Parts: sequence; C-alpha cells; structure tokens
Amino acid sequence: MALAAQAGPTPHGESTRPPATGRRGMVASASQHATIAGLRALQAGGNAVDAAVAIAAGLNVAEPFMSGMGGVGIALVYMADEGKTRTINYSGHAPNDIDPSTMTRDDMEYGPLSMLVPGNIGGWLTMHDEYGKLPRAQVFEYAIDLAENGVPMTPLIATTVADSIDKIQELTEDDAMPPLEFSAVEAGALLHQQQLAESFRRVVEGGLTEFYEGSLGDEIYEGQRAFNGVINREELAAYRPYWEEPLSSTYRDYELRVPKPNSSAFQMLETLNILDGYDLDPGTATTEHLIIEAVLRAADDRTHYSGDPRDVDIPLDRLLSQEYAEEIRGSISPDKFSGFPAERWNRSAVEASLPGVWNPVPAAQSPMTTHFATADQWGNVVTVTQTLGGGFGSCHAPKGTGVFINNMGKWFDLNQGSPNDLGGGRAVDFVIAPSQIYLGDDATFVASIGTPGSYGILHTTIQMIHQFLDCGKNIQEAIEAPRFRYYDVGALMFESRFDAGMLEQLGAMGYEYGLLPPYTNAVGGAHAIHRTSHGSYLGAADPRRDGFALGY
Repeated sequence: MALAAQAGPTPHGESTRPPATGRRGMVASASQHATIAGLRALQAGGNAVDAAVAIAAGLNVAEPFMSGMGGVGIALVYMADEGKTRTINYSGHAPNDIDPSTMTRDDMEYGPLSMLVPGNIGGWLTMHDEYGKLPRAQVFEYAIDLAENGVPMTPLIATTVADSIDKIQELTEDDAMPPLEFSAVEAGALLHQQQLAESFRRVVEGGLTEFYEGSLGDEIYEGQRAFNGVINREELAAYRPYWEEPLSSTYRDYELRVPKPNSSAFQMLETLNILDGYDLDPGTATTEHLIIEAVLRAADDRTHYSGDPRDVDIPLDRLLSQEYAEEIRGSISPDKFSGFPAERWNRSAVEASLPGVWNPVPAAQSPMTTHFATADQWGNVVTVTQTLGGGFGSCHAPKGTGVFINNMGKWFDLNQGSPNDLGGGRAVDFVIAPSQIYLGDDATFVASIGTPGSYGILHTTIQMIHQFLDCGKNIQEAIEAPRFRYYDVGALMFESRFDAGMLEQLGAMGYEYGLLPPYTNAVGGAHAIHRTSHGSYLGAADPRRDGFALGY
C-alpha cells in the first residue's frame, strides 16, 4: 500500500506530497476514512464502482456537511470492457409544488424551501446495481461502523459543525434525538451518527426503493413537511437517476469528457477550445492572461444560456465549435485585458464570500461540495462530484433518519427571467463538472480530475488540466500548483504563491486583482488519478482540504 505523504506544502510552494502510487487500484477523496473505505472495497475484490459507493457512504459520515444520501451529484463511469464513459445524473430537481412568486432569497438559503428532491443515494445504488461486484452490505460496512463508533473531527469538521449547529437545532423537532452526537465541538472529538448508521442499514436491506418509496422515504417526506417543506410524496417515490452519454471535445492530442447540461461543464470545453489555438508558454504572464480571457468569455456564455435543458435551448453546437473559438480568439488582445463581463442574474448572491470582496456570510453556508475518484485493476474508473449545497445543506435531517437534505435550491435564480430561474420540477444549472481525459484514436484513459468550488469549478479545473497537459507536471504537482479564482462581481483573486513579477505584468495589462492565502480552499479541493503508460496509477489529493489518496 502506498501512502500519500501527509506533510503540508512548503512556504515556497514546492510539493512535499508525492503522488500516491498503485499497480492494481487507486482511490482519492476528501477524507482519509472514506479513502480507506474505498481501498478496502478494491482489496476485497470489488471494482471501481464498489469503491466509489464505499467512498460516498464514508464521506456521508466523515464530512456530513458536504455530501450524503440527501445530496445531489453527477458521476462519470468508465467501464473498460465497454470501452466508453457513461454519465449518471442524480442532480435532483426543484419540488413540483414550489411557488417562486412567494419565495425570497432568505427562503432559499437553508430550511425546507431550499431543498431539491435528493438524488445521491439513488445515484450510488443505480451505479452499484448496474456494475458493482460486491454485495451492498460489504460496500456500506465501513461507513456504518464509522457512523456508530465515531469519526474524529478535523479542524474543518469542528468549524463547520460549530457554524451550523444553531440552524440544525432550529430544524430539529422538539421530541427528536439530535442527528449529530458529540461530547465537544473541537478537533479530535468523536462525532457519532447512530441514526445515519440505521438509515444505511435500511438502504442496504431495501435498496433504492426503501429510500424513495419505502418507510425511510415516508420519514423523509413527513420530516420536511413538519417544517412546511413542499416535496410531495409522489415525486419523492418517482425520482430516479438517469444515464446519459457525456459531452466531449479535443484539446491538443487529448479528448476531455464531461457531463451534459444541466451540468455547466460545457464551459470547460469552450474554454479549452479557445486555448487550443494558442501555444501556452508555462508560467508566463501572457499565458495567464490568455487563460483568464478564455475563462471569462466562456463563463459569460454559460451564465447567459445555462439552465434546465428541457426548458432552455443551449446552443452547444455553436458554443463548442472551432469557428466560435476562433471568433473569440480574434477578439482577445495578446497584451491587454478586455475587462470583466457584466454580472448576470445576481449570481454572487449564492457564492462563497471572501474578506474584502463582499460582506462575509457564515462559513456553514459557503458552498460545500466534494470530489472523489476510483480506479481498479481492470481499468474501470469512476469520477464523482456531489454536494449538499451549503454546510449541512438545508440543515434539516428529518426526524430519526440522520440524513441531511440539500439546499441546492439556493443555486437557482429567482424571478429574474433567467434561464436558471426557480420553477416547479426544474433541474438547477449545476456547476458540478467531473472530467476524464483520454488519448489518441483508441481513446486510452489517461486521467480523472475534478474539484469542488461552486462556479470556480469550471475554471480551476481548467488550470489543473493546463498544468498537467501543457506544463508537464505530474498529477500531484498539477493539483498543488497555484490557482486563481474569478467571482461574478468582477473579483479576480490569485493564491499568493504566483510569481510576483508575473502578477506585476498582469497589472500592466490592465488587471486589478487581490491575493489569497498561499493554499486556500477558495480555489477548490481537487482529487485526481493518472493511469501511466506503464499501466500503473498515480493518485493525487489536494492539500487545500483534508484529502487523501491511496493505492495498492
């Protein structure tokens, strides 16, 4: 077993965490406990899908504020014997009975009116039913043990619990046992989740039907109704994830595969199409300028068009065409910043706050998303990004279930005439954007890469791909390299490890920007797997979060 080194980054930015190495399998996630759960599944003879579901359940326990059965997500599933990638979309939808005309932004922040119909557990079990090798009980075993016997709080867990506990208590019925049990809210204290463990057991026994149509579904429905939630029993029972073919585009000699809308990942493909027409000299101000310009143009197209594809005509053929990429390149000056696009739809209202950018909101309501990846000895790969939306999502766990329901309704626009306006039954414009990279005419799998980070996902992922494919960095170095983050209010923020001389040159081109800490989760928390030309795996985990990669 190879272990990713746990030392942090050095002050000068050199990587002190080499990639994890594995010959037969690799897993990478935002928690050592979840990563161990995935590795155990592989070592027991399971495949990448078994490992992904084991990790997802482990993350539900180890970071219950970021993801879990009541959340939403999207996965890319590559099965080597099929020779193709399939997308499974479990992003939920707004309740059919929601009435946007009566809603305020405060209603959408947390609480029952912020909920989408949950999809995560449906996605996990649909993947497993289709492709898993191990029995459900074995896949969930480690997570159940962790929930019952306790997971030690990291500083991040303790901070988020402390920031969220008042809202959780506000949304817990008076006669209900609390969903979280702990003796103290500090690093090292054990966090127990007995109710969640029992809900896991019920799902192991009854599968997807138990959560959506069975008695657990009844409790979830009744729990949110007790606080005036509007998810109706019929739509919860009817919800099912769905399989799709991915979108794809070429960059250099590679093919990038991402989910279709309602995922916003088409912004990444448009950005790469623009950049594919340039020779990008690593580490120069000109290269950084071209990347930023490409990001801003593609981001503006995404905010202009993206929403539920059943209701919105997103002109993907044009946006992803080489002709359109050439048109955009023709409008970009090689040495002068063109300026920030106008903010659309008040999107900054749902963004994470930064000191000095706009008034901060509680940390628990900043975006809480997670990304993980698995690969096995047969060449199968699963790439997953999923979320609760904000810290503990809606902050409501229906009585007795231990299952926190998401607040992804917050990510709709509200009564603005936007393609992403809130509406009954609509799918949200979903910034979740896992990606996989392939090489050559035979489409050989090369890498799985993705990150959390709200709208930043769509350009921080691009920067990692650039570091990996253009700059020749290994997968861990590509993740650790400094990144910038753009916010819709016109704020451009660089991690302070960027070369000061390069930043001065950007200033001379007309950029105004701020500096972030050297390593900050404002630019994401990525995980990645690289399958080398030797058939072995390298795994990478981001030091900006509690990430861990293990291979064997």
